[in-house]
Amino acid sequence: MKFLLIHQIFLSPKEGGGTRHFELARFAVQKGHHASVVASDVSYLDGKPILTESEPEIIEGVEIYHARTLNTINRSFTLRVIAFFSFMITAVFKGLKVKDIDIVMGTSPPLFQGLSAWMIAALRRKPFLMEIRDLWPDFAIDMGVLKNPVLIWIARRIEVFLYRRADHLLVNSPAYRTYLLEQRGIASEKVTVIANGVDPSMFDPEEKGLEFRSELGLEDKFVIAYTGAIGPANDLVTITRAAERLRDRKDLCFLIVGDGKDRPQIEKIVAEQKLENIRMVGLRPKSEMPSILAAADACLATLKNIPMFKTTYPNKIFDYMAAGRPIVLGIDGVIREVVEKANAGIFVCPGDDQKLAEAVVKLADDRASAKEMGHNGREYVSKHFNRACQSDEFVKLLENLIQNPA
Repeated sequence: MKFLLIHQIFLSPKEGGGTRHFELARFAVQKGHHASVVASDVSYLDGKPILTESEPEIIEGVEIYHARTLNTINRSFTLRVIAFFSFMITAVFKGLKVKDIDIVMGTSPPLFQGLSAWMIAALRRKPFLMEIRDLWPDFAIDMGVLKNPVLIWIARRIEVFLYRRADHLLVNSPAYRTYLLEQRGIASEKVTVIANGVDPSMFDPEEKGLEFRSELGLEDKFVIAYTGAIGPANDLVTITRAAERLRDRKDLCFLIVGDGKDRPQIEKIVAEQKLENIRMVGLRPKSEMPSILAAADACLATLKNIPMFKTTYPNKIFDYMAAGRPIVLGIDGVIREVVEKANAGIFVCPGDDQKLAEAVVKLADDRASAKEMGHNGREYVSKHFNRACQSDEFVKLLENLIQNPA
């Protein structure tokens, strides 16, 4: 079997960010299948060109083709949409050149690349699997990013078109499945949940990350790490307010690892308020994440207090749990249910910097409880969100669709 994934924001371990699709593809390759990806030639996080020495680039057996994309992804909402459109077009031409494919997979957001995958599948007369990673355009509307009625109408039409044209829909959160069934009227047999997860073998909970701590001068600190995107949705302003409350606790340090549209704003706040208890180290490759999380004593995840965010399973939470680190969770909804069921951390209401600060102090002052929470999280995620098991489910889904297309 050979599957083709169209994914503008596809990330490999040498880049920063979530690598769900790379890991699923890598496991499929290990089982004797072939995996090809058409991705952008521009990084979504920092807007820099992705340079490769050969085409396709092959990483652990996964073939990665890069389609030309306008480098306007981080300049404004309008220019970002234009970049999405440019990839939508070039990805079709690139995808049609990939030989001997059996099934085509699209993924959203952004929605436009789903159209690319549908078109390639239609022209090649192959099954079309559509994955929903975030509920767009609902997220964009709730965030206030998408306001124009005409654009909302167009986005809704694209959404419905892809749902109807797909042979099957794949979602990474059980709440998304509920949404599709109840709000969009999709038949239950057409939707499969394969949640976000993690490969626990990537992380050693006993590691201390001493080299990374030494590099940043954090040897004697209780380190609270945030990793991932620094964008409007991620609400890092609340983290800066919590850090301001804790500026007198010289034993505490917030470590922010990542990049995104709001990074300059957060760096400006840190500088203007002289928050010496925040260290921002920029984007690091996913391959370095085990060492970074090993250097942390606790981990932190935040999102804005928006109803739609209650439906999401952020990738970083599963990395934190696999690393055996307790979590301060500023996200409500289904991911809160996971963390609380595992007894792997402390929930605080999104946007509440006072409660966030109190949770950090609680973990720092009770290291035994913090360590137990980390152990609980590691055990729970290894059992319920193990990428190896999810990859088996993914391969079986692909094989079934190839044998029994809608």
